[in-house]
Amino acid sequence: MSEARSYPRHVKTDAGEIEFRLMARADEAAVLAFAQKLPTHDLLFLPRNISQPKVLSAWVNEIDRGQITSLLAVKGNTVVGCGTVVRDPHSWSPHVGEIRMVVSQDVRGQGVGRALSQETFALALGAGLEKLSVQMTVDQQAAIALFESLGFKAEALLRDHVRDVDGRKHDIVVLGHNVAQVRAQLEAFGVPGAVQH
Repeated sequence: MSEARSYPRHVKTDAGEIEFRLMARADEAAVLAFAQKLPTHDLLFLPRNISQPKVLSAWVNEIDRGQITSLLAVKGNTVVGCGTVVRDPHSWSPHVGEIRMVVSQDVRGQGVGRALSQETFALALGAGLEKLSVQMTVDQQAAIALFESLGFKAEALLRDHVRDVDGRKHDIVVLGHNVAQVRAQLEAFGVPGAVQH
């Protein structure tokens, strides 16, 4: 993936100044500490449990191989959020990327999630992706509203798709954003720079 944006970037939020930077192997311990503090429910929409050291190690290996790009939100020296763009250039859908995002409870409702989602979205656009998807449990209303504000729309409901540690099943909603279609519509209306990398 080629990033059109440069990092680190600094953004002021209600939680204070947040640094956005690309995740690297050196961040593994800090990301593990972040993931292990997240409520289990927040991890359910991710394909793997990132609070497990072996899963996190595999994630870092995928970053090293260029298969995924992860952006960290850091306050002071503490990771408070992570946004990831996942794509498979060898699949039938090399034009499609998935955004995965988690934010610490400590900074929720303070603009960190919004800033991180916007940065992650921009990172996906910079990678030249034409369509994006994001998924979460249906009760994560704030996260759904956040992505809807970026132009994502509900595309699927996967019933009983994930099972939590207590054995309860939860529905997953999949939101999609057809970036290429939106860009073409804007250009047709004479607004070519509205969806920028």
